[in-house]
Amino acid sequence: MGDHSNSVPPATGYPATGYPRPPPYSHSSAAGTAYPYGAPPPRTAYYQQPYPSPRATFLRRLFAILVATLIIAGTIVFIIWIVLRPRLPHFQVDSVTLSNFNLSSSSLITGNWDVRFTVRNPNHKLSLYYDNIDAFIYYKGESLAETTLPPFVQGKKNQTAMRATFAASSAYVDKWVVDDINGDKAKGASVSFNARMLARIRYKSGLWARRRFWRIYCGELPVSLSANGTGGTLVGGTKECRVGF
Repeated sequence: MGDHSNSVPPATGYPATGYPRPPPYSHSSAAGTAYPYGAPPPRTAYYQQPYPSPRATFLRRLFAILVATLIIAGTIVFIIWIVLRPRLPHFQVDSVTLSNFNLSSSSLITGNWDVRFTVRNPNHKLSLYYDNIDAFIYYKGESLAETTLPPFVQGKKNQTAMRATFAASSAYVDKWVVDDINGDKAKGASVSFNARMLARIRYKSGLWARRRFWRIYCGELPVSLSANGTGGTLVGGTKECRVGF
């Protein structure tokens, strides 16, 4: 029989049957340690994701359009406002004439106030349309008479003379009004009235227009009464008025 001691050994390219097989999806490092891969997600997971609601998508798009529209409109208005630079009208009282003034012991007041104003439009690019002006004459916080002034238009950098006439005929006032006015007369002091106006004004330049409501306050209008106390005129020269909301 032949000698099998020099026979060729078996091939060793595959692991022996007694050794464990490496797990699936593994990777061996240079040191020989195996690191298993994570299992891939199921193929059906992508199809299980919910689709966005059409109504929610529509509302989001509508909201985005509204926000963009507001931003664009606000930007346009701001640019126009900066270019035109609207400014407040300027009011001043030139004269006050009081006539037929009388106070009764029963808290009734009679009188006629003739107030002359100068109104100026300081704007270089805007005309002013005074659509409505309601005017009031006060003594301190008590309203004595009121009137409405006719509408008018002011061109750019224009100036207008305006007149307001107030009449009170046996109008009832609080007793403190009679007492305070009589006290001023007894001291020989002037009687201070004040005029207030509420004006609806349009700023206009070409096709652009903007309406505003302004309050005009002309305070501390001292009237020096005559000897018999039935009339008087403004003392101290012209008086500036405040204009605001």
